[in-house]
Amino acid sequence: MNAQGLSLKAALIGVIGVVVVSVMVSYAELVITQIQIAICQFAPAAIGFLMLLTLVHRALRRVFRRWLLTPAEIITIYCMVLIGALITSRGLMEKLLPALVGVNYYATPENKWAETFYPHIPSWLVPFNPRGKEAQPVARMFYEGLRAGEQIPWGAWITPLLCWSVIVGAVFFAFLCLATLWRKQWVDHEKLTFPLAQPPLQLVGEVSDTFFSDRLMWAGFVVPVFIFTLNGLHNLYPSVPMINLQNNLNQYLVERPWRDISYTTIYCSFAAIGFSYLLPTELLFSLAFFYWLTRVMEVMASWLGQPVEAMPLYPTQQFIGFQVAGAYVVLAGFLIRAGLPHFKQVFRKAFGRAPEVDDANELMPYRVAVWGLTVALIVSVVWCWLAGMSWWLAVIEMVVYLFVVVPVLGRSVAEAGLMMAETSFRPIDLVRLLMPKHTLGAQNLTILAFMDAVFIRDLRGMLLTPVLDGLKMSSSVRLRPRALLAAIVLAMAVGTLTAAVVQLWLPHRFGGITMYSYVYRGNNLIGFRDHAAALQQPTGYQAQWLGYFVLGAAVTGFLLFMRTRFVWWTLHPIGYALSASWTMIVFWFPIIIAWVIKSVVLRYGGVKVYQRWRPFFLGMILGEFTMAVFWATFSSLTRKPAPFFPWP
Repeated sequence: MNAQGLSLKAALIGVIGVVVVSVMVSYAELVITQIQIAICQFAPAAIGFLMLLTLVHRALRRVFRRWLLTPAEIITIYCMVLIGALITSRGLMEKLLPALVGVNYYATPENKWAETFYPHIPSWLVPFNPRGKEAQPVARMFYEGLRAGEQIPWGAWITPLLCWSVIVGAVFFAFLCLATLWRKQWVDHEKLTFPLAQPPLQLVGEVSDTFFSDRLMWAGFVVPVFIFTLNGLHNLYPSVPMINLQNNLNQYLVERPWRDISYTTIYCSFAAIGFSYLLPTELLFSLAFFYWLTRVMEVMASWLGQPVEAMPLYPTQQFIGFQVAGAYVVLAGFLIRAGLPHFKQVFRKAFGRAPEVDDANELMPYRVAVWGLTVALIVSVVWCWLAGMSWWLAVIEMVVYLFVVVPVLGRSVAEAGLMMAETSFRPIDLVRLLMPKHTLGAQNLTILAFMDAVFIRDLRGMLLTPVLDGLKMSSSVRLRPRALLAAIVLAMAVGTLTAAVVQLWLPHRFGGITMYSYVYRGNNLIGFRDHAAALQQPTGYQAQWLGYFVLGAAVTGFLLFMRTRFVWWTLHPIGYALSASWTMIVFWFPIIIAWVIKSVVLRYGGVKVYQRWRPFFLGMILGEFTMAVFWATFSSLTRKPAPFFPWP
């Protein structure tokens, strides 16, 4: 059977899905605020749309007695909707628009942002006048809403958005090139499991008949449906009892050294338990072990009287954050080294020296991927330089982002199956290993603050992972990768345009100050606060951070050595790299629960029992995400409060 291309039917349904989900995600996350339905690599909004599409499709099949959509078409639609959802949320738009005006609206004589940053902001970078005063009309209307007779100043936004589209397009294209270059190594050679691709595949084709008729699947589905229905009714009718899915442990730790532990909360996510059940037990143990090791290190540092200093912009301590940076650099190097035989073939093909290398089943030809990635990197660096960043700093910023952070997080999702990926350091933190931050100057730090907000920080919507998952699924449903590429590019364009229009309209309608605080007065401002403090109160060089970086690199090297040499070694370096991230803060408890359950099942029931119970845990994933979409829709229509969902 030949692989299928992109059908007009799938493209049209996918575009409609992208528009609908983009509007729903924008309203639910920014106006309703209680449910963040697209902040994960496995976005609840997308899986909810897929669940609805599948059920409608199955109902229509009973009438027409045939498949109206092929599995390849359904997966194409799902990938398009997922891309659109992520772009709407933390993948781009929720970070971009507020960053362009927040620095103007929240500038005051006290924080001195106007005199610190405005002289270094090019006029084409933002919709306000960087030579003007604080809280200009374009920023005031965005944050306070339109007054009588006012209209959205679309014209003020056109130039900066067009200029930002250059670097956004370059980064998105770099993701597509990276997915092309990494796919064969991770899918064919290393045979990673790609856990996030498994639930969608269960919903399509003939396999869905068995899946939907499995009582264990529906039993797992009912568990989160019951709990979130109960909690939702409690919000509407307080006399109805509720089941608490969050418990902050820091409130009980009030004495030193325990009070110096970073933010530690129990979040009970049934979807996270379901995903974790699909992962190897040694990986689950490693994730939990290294997470709690960071907490032990914080307690020990406080007990020994060492200064406990927060990592800028991240919920961990600096001595841990720099260890994580060392772990990332070593892991990225190891991934490249492990793939050297593959990459040699790729580059030989790109330079025309290996015509026998077959790249017909890749997302794009290797020559396009290699040279395209090179051009994307150059465009990104030149864009940062034109914006005012030093050329060498722009190179460090984009190289570390695209070739260290992005591949390691992509590997974390492909191998560790984490539905939310985040790091604990920025490229500038590697520069801090050699010089104090304030020596970079206000010009560099101003542009870095924009880059922090838009690209570098909060990578929970990074688009590399859904592209890789889509490629993994395409081989199972006989979908041509080049057809998937066309669908993804279409989804990127439609999702970006739709999200831009909707997310400009919403704050002008409701006022950004009344909307989701993290987006409008959190992520978009935190880089400016950090860099302003460095410029206004400079500190000297701290050599100990280099020591912690070397320690993290050495520990990761040791873990890799032991893992590649000894079968009995169980600690995984990915667990160390993710130990201090927001990902583990949210998911450490579900991971421990799944580790205990899976260990018991395998020990006393074996692989057959484990396989038999997989539908139950897949059902929990679908049940929780279906309820997230249901309550987001309900709250959007009624303006009633929604229940809390445990993946903030």
